[in-house]
Amino acid sequence: MSIDQTHTIDFATVDKASNDLWLSISDHLPWDGSSESAHLVLLQNKLNAYLSFIESGEVYRKLPEAKGRSIVVNLVGKFPLSQNGDHFFKKAQAAIEGAGFRLQFTLMQPN
Repeated sequence: MSIDQTHTIDFATVDKASNDLWLSISDHLPWDGSSESAHLVLLQNKLNAYLSFIESGEVYRKLPEAKGRSIVVNLVGKFPLSQNGDHFFKKAQAAIEGAGFRLQFTLMQPN
């Protein structure tokens, strides 16, 4: 599962340290050149699907362990965000936090 499968929740886990429900997006795409705008559209569509999953209550039907937990959308990137990617991320972060959830970016560490 990955960012280009816009209607799929990639991973759902309960973070042991915070006890929050993490809904993770796996982003394997680079942030370069002509593909950057398509990447931004994919990310926007994926984030919208995640918000719909949460706000519709489907998250609680599919993941009963989500009840009573804070929800974090965790974007896991293979590549660092570009300048445009970071700008979009900050706007999306503000919107998601305004809805009562959290958005964070994690850069995948090489093995």
